[in-house]
Amino acid sequence: MRRSLSVIALVMLGTGPVLAQESLTDQTERVDQQVRPESFTDLSKRLMPAVVNITTSKVIANDLPMFEDGEPLSEFNPFFGRDPEGFSQEGALGSGFVISPEGLIVTNDHVISGADEINAVFSDGRTLRAELIGTDEATDIAVLKVEQDEPFPFVEWADSEQAQVGDWVMAIGNPFGFGGSVSVGIVSARNRDIQSGNYDNYIQTDAAINSGNSGGPLFNLNGEVLGVNTAIITPTGGSVGLGFSIPSNLARQISDQLVEFGKARRGWFGVNIQNADRDLAQAYGLEEGTGVILTRIADDGPASKADFEVGDLILMFDGRPVVNERALSRIVADTEIGKQVDVELVRDGRRRTVTFELGELTSDEDEADDETIETDSTLTDNPLGVDFVELSETDRRRYRIPNDVNGVLVRSVSPRGPSFGKLRKGDVVMEMAFETVETPEEALIAMDEATRREGQPLLLRIYRQTQTMFQAIDIEVRG
Repeated sequence: MRRSLSVIALVMLGTGPVLAQESLTDQTERVDQQVRPESFTDLSKRLMPAVVNITTSKVIANDLPMFEDGEPLSEFNPFFGRDPEGFSQEGALGSGFVISPEGLIVTNDHVISGADEINAVFSDGRTLRAELIGTDEATDIAVLKVEQDEPFPFVEWADSEQAQVGDWVMAIGNPFGFGGSVSVGIVSARNRDIQSGNYDNYIQTDAAINSGNSGGPLFNLNGEVLGVNTAIITPTGGSVGLGFSIPSNLARQISDQLVEFGKARRGWFGVNIQNADRDLAQAYGLEEGTGVILTRIADDGPASKADFEVGDLILMFDGRPVVNERALSRIVADTEIGKQVDVELVRDGRRRTVTFELGELTSDEDEADDETIETDSTLTDNPLGVDFVELSETDRRRYRIPNDVNGVLVRSVSPRGPSFGKLRKGDVVMEMAFETVETPEEALIAMDEATRREGQPLLLRIYRQTQTMFQAIDIEVRG
């Protein structure tokens, strides 16, 4: 299992082949994906040779001693998985599919993770030892290679961006060890986030996907691989019509990188971000909540070498709209490393474009968790409903605030004020409406000026638990 929440990482088995020098994908007449064929017989028969069962084994040391030959219990050694060397093997089953005549196979990382030996079992019964080419845990993709004298039958990738909800699809795999099983259904949804990682963008299908299908292909009606079956959500342990596949465009990109570099390579922006909700967007002069705000720029990151500033609201990245944090993460990861990227953003109420060279990500950064606030104070009778105090050395030690962070400390937040749920005790407000504040008096002046700007929330830049972020707070307008 990769996830909690009753998201079950699929297990698998495979199918097998007839040798062929050509792709098994139909390259002749294109099929309408929304018209159900009279039968799936010809399609499944044609594609079976390129789908494989994946079997793995792992050698582990036995903690219990061997029963000596001649002892009454020695006959039970094999039952407990013991051998004379004191080791035993554990096996796992999954699915995969061949993507090249040279024998490259795509499957899931969780299918082969930790295995000492990997085998691919073809539909004609042949078993070939597989070599691990590369694996990427973040997207759950792995590439294997098998060898033989003749070319392998293989299938090709679809363009997952062309898939539409309602398109017919077919899955081939090994649910619960029943190899060569075929199920059909439709694309139920696209761009699903099931909280499994930073790059969630799954195709959802109601084609029966069960434990044993992991790593197997989800085909369109042309016999192209539309997705790699990876996970299900189920209260029963079996298929309830909620299966999820890694879209082919992502799977293809990662598998190509694994073949070329032995690892996945992702773009690196070098910033921390937060979503711009409706209130934040209005503070920037926008009507709808969209885009992300830069809350921190890494000193040694690619963004630090260009004209970016903390507080920039990013709307477009390399010509693609930035809807939220997750969208930007996927776009950056997909963009070619070293490319000169145009970033459209809003700063000081004006739109502008900043160009920079995208770097390569070497490690992911953890994100701090948000909390809520409490308490009230007689000193919170101001437009924000917040008791601000000057930042002391004692406060810095207590809340672990670095020396280069300056502003006013939030001592309490009124539950009846507009800041409740947005600010909390221990926050440091560094800026109000892009102006620095370092004393409670400066904060009150900034609040008073903000109340005269009708229809626009007050934008705050705050420091909280090693992170800087922005909050837009509606305050009472004064005449």
